[in-house]
Amino acid sequence: MEQADFTRNEHLQEYQVKPAVIAVANGRFHLIGEHTWFAKDKTLSMAVDLPVFVAVSKRQDVSLRFYFSQLKDRKRGTLTALKFRKEDRWANALKAIVYGFISGGFDLSGIDFTVYSQVLPSAGCGITTAIKVATAYAIRKLFNLQCSDSQLLQVIERGNKIFLNLENYMADYFSAIYSKENSLVLTDYSTGSCDLVPFNFEDKIILLTDTKVPRVEIWNEETIQQPENVLLLGELKERKSNVYGGWVYEENPSEVNDVLSVVPEDTRRRLQCIMREHKYVLEAQKSLMAGEFGGFARAVIHSYKNMREDYELSCPEIDWILKRLQEINPNAQDSRNPVSCGRITGKGFGRMTYTIMNRSDEQAFRKTLAEYERIFGFKASCYEVRPAGGVQVIE
Repeated sequence: MEQADFTRNEHLQEYQVKPAVIAVANGRFHLIGEHTWFAKDKTLSMAVDLPVFVAVSKRQDVSLRFYFSQLKDRKRGTLTALKFRKEDRWANALKAIVYGFISGGFDLSGIDFTVYSQVLPSAGCGITTAIKVATAYAIRKLFNLQCSDSQLLQVIERGNKIFLNLENYMADYFSAIYSKENSLVLTDYSTGSCDLVPFNFEDKIILLTDTKVPRVEIWNEETIQQPENVLLLGELKERKSNVYGGWVYEENPSEVNDVLSVVPEDTRRRLQCIMREHKYVLEAQKSLMAGEFGGFARAVIHSYKNMREDYELSCPEIDWILKRLQEINPNAQDSRNPVSCGRITGKGFGRMTYTIMNRSDEQAFRKTLAEYERIFGFKASCYEVRPAGGVQVIE
């Protein structure tokens, strides 16, 4: 593995000692349902071959040294005075994992870290998550800690919630840890578990595009995540044994309107959007289990329209790109089975899109991105990716 060898050499040059352990975790993106976690719904995700390598070696003191190879950036800290510092940016992710171990009663000594990733954390492809997961597995191996996978997830959660003061999104970490090649990861927040869903369409290509649109917060997403709204959505859940996960949302308009009549119009619209997202996740899962790309693509397209129009998630630039995608190969003979699909992805109101299309349509899509730059002035970055496996430890 050339990148592992490069990471090993970078660590040796930086610290004059070979790394004892190298761990690698992959980036990821969420296809449908990433905004529904607060309602204990489901998220469909794909780990992709954008690897992050974290090399570690023990020190003889309590110091922590951090080196990011691509950035040529160095940070430092100590086990006895471990603090979040805004200026430490990427290194805070590694410090959060160290904190997660220490706060759980695990004994550590000082550590030298080297991070290698061709895609920077700012791209929004789950690179920061991959850094955390690779760091957790590397530290566990380095110190031979008696720490189960479930305890390791708790380490990551403590680092996120207490050290970084961030929400802990299970779908992020399940994707990085449990994914397999040619599969998607379906996280069920109501059970705290995940399943693998097959995704193996050899004639398709998957592209992640960073549109470079400046991130603009249109409305505060936390307003929809209030406990009272979660209770309202709970009232609209009904058991159904013949669907994945065992429940669906109520679809009777009268019943839905009656339950949601107590909230303002914009909140009601967004809660209904969340309800439809769950439906689209189930439709995508059912189609993929049957090996039907058309049904999956239809669910993705419906999800994007749903989140764009009622959740106010998108922007004109991304709308333009995805509209051009549908014009490349519209499959006019069978409109119910589209041959391509795409959607905005990323926490909050991000700037990333994913597109899945026939490999023969790739060049036409890339020409569209060139036209996008001419019209909007943003030079998009586009990565071909494939469904990848979970975290690995290399000794």
